[in-house]
Amino acid sequence: MDAESQKNHLKAYGITYWTLEKQMKVKWLLNYRGGSFLLPDSEEIKRECQIRGVSFETLSNAKAESILEEISSPSKNMEAVVLEKAPKIAVYTPKGKLPWDDAVTMVLTYAEIPYETVYDEEVLNDALLLYDWLHLHHEDFTGQYGKFYANYRTSAWYIDEKKEAEALAAKLGFAKVSEEKLAVSLKIRDYVIGGGFMFAMCSATDSFDIALSAEGVDICEPMFDGDASEANYQSKINYNKTFAFKDFTLERNPLVYEFSSIDMTQKRQIPKMTDYFTLMDFSAKWDPIPTMLCQNHTALVKGFMGQTTSFTRDQIKSNVLILGENKTNGEAKYIHGIKGKGFFTFYGGHDPEDYTHKVGDPKTELDLYPTSPGYRLILNNVLFPAARKKKQKT
Repeated sequence: MDAESQKNHLKAYGITYWTLEKQMKVKWLLNYRGGSFLLPDSEEIKRECQIRGVSFETLSNAKAESILEEISSPSKNMEAVVLEKAPKIAVYTPKGKLPWDDAVTMVLTYAEIPYETVYDEEVLNDALLLYDWLHLHHEDFTGQYGKFYANYRTSAWYIDEKKEAEALAAKLGFAKVSEEKLAVSLKIRDYVIGGGFMFAMCSATDSFDIALSAEGVDICEPMFDGDASEANYQSKINYNKTFAFKDFTLERNPLVYEFSSIDMTQKRQIPKMTDYFTLMDFSAKWDPIPTMLCQNHTALVKGFMGQTTSFTRDQIKSNVLILGENKTNGEAKYIHGIKGKGFFTFYGGHDPEDYTHKVGDPKTELDLYPTSPGYRLILNNVLFPAARKKKQKT
């Protein structure tokens, strides 16, 4: 899985997932040649690699043992993690949403990793208990319809989505969309606390935490929920309820395309050509979880924008790990934490290979980016639940 010898990093994850589905175990060789996978030597797997265009090398038993011995050396920042079971994947998305509007569904489809979709009704009926891994993308859990009001309130798609959201909330027994989305957020919170894995991108990251922090507080203006917001609501925000963020200030103006001070989109002064973030270096033997999530063939990854592009560094809780950051701009791009028995990862931005993705833009053709480092980070999270866990030391 290094830069020089793997033709299709993304589909390699699909091969690994496919192998796990066949009830075969895989060793993930952390920090060895870009985070390589050691699979059983079978003609079936070799044939599948050839069909999917994935580069592989056949090793003798002696060579494989030699590599594992090298990895186990205390002097090497490497580790072999056993992957045991293909995780069952759910993507939270409304019915009828185009799959190319979500980087995760695009890369899962490209890598040939199966997933199922769930939405509010399934979440509120405890369907998440059937899944190991949940993805959230450009959802607005605050009930403000993505803060698209200023630019898109007269657009047919905005009007239709608002009507559909109101109808669904009413069907599920809620007076307001914001109340229904809060109930969904609390179910997702409980899913993670109970041992689930949650991966969120773009606006699902900060809007989820804001919804939790504003439980019982009306932060929506009349154009969103039909009545005025609560007076002095900023002072009633409870940061103890959030997963990742603290001390943020909500954006009160409904005409501003922003949820809060968490997001760095409007505070960035970085030209596109120099917009990169750096992956952190962890000890593979002592901290295998963050090491797994940062596996890549480069430590420097191209930046990309989104409604929530990245996170204000000093508004991230101290118990949350920064996995990727742009230190010069004081922002974190990729963060990870533990909540109860479960884990969450937040990844800022919308599409790793579409720098300024806009509403209505065509989909990204991943055949053009089979070695994308930004997309690899998503797939690291997909395989993460398959790992046999060791207790984290730090």
